[in-house]
Amino acid sequence: MGFYGGLGDLLATAAIGDWTSVDDLRIAIALDSWLPTQGTRRTGERNTAHRLVISDGQLQPLPSPAPTTSWRFPAPFDSQDMVELPFSETILISRHLKVGAFHNYLNLAPLRDLRDVNTPPPEASDETGRSAQVFLMDVVARREGEVRRASVTGRDIYAVTAPLIVEAVQRLLDAPIEKGGVFAPGELFDAAQFLQSLAPQHLAYEPAI
Repeated sequence: MGFYGGLGDLLATAAIGDWTSVDDLRIAIALDSWLPTQGTRRTGERNTAHRLVISDGQLQPLPSPAPTTSWRFPAPFDSQDMVELPFSETILISRHLKVGAFHNYLNLAPLRDLRDVNTPPPEASDETGRSAQVFLMDVVARREGEVRRASVTGRDIYAVTAPLIVEAVQRLLDAPIEKGGVFAPGELFDAAQFLQSLAPQHLAYEPAI
């Protein structure tokens, strides 16, 4: 249910909507900076598994070197240089969405921050405790020449994780599911309604068009 993983799965599910399958799905993430916590640095050190994409409907290893591209975001990011960098969205999406190909990209600027050992951890910039970091997540789904696009924007990728988790827990308490097991967020919840419920306090949601 975190920023990497849960949020991307919900946004992709909302963008796809009533389509039963898509030919191509892409998530592009833009951060204006990335001041990593110690937990992020430790995760990076320990996470040595090969990253995965979806190709021909199957999980496949990310090519090496990772592909690069450019992406035209809405303001304030506009055009950004990107690198393909799959997170846990790939596994979540593969569990419940029928996707011919899925690719996930991150802009290069925050990776330079992340890879610099001298980059400090985030600091609160207001009374909510959120940092000043700005993020934008953009999803584009294509099927037989049709295109759907949805996005979310907000501040502080760490701070947005807590509202995602709390909203999910509250919904499960209010309407318990009949069977147990492991589920992707988009399997359990009305994705568009879930995202809308977090706006405008925690993020801004632009529905699929």
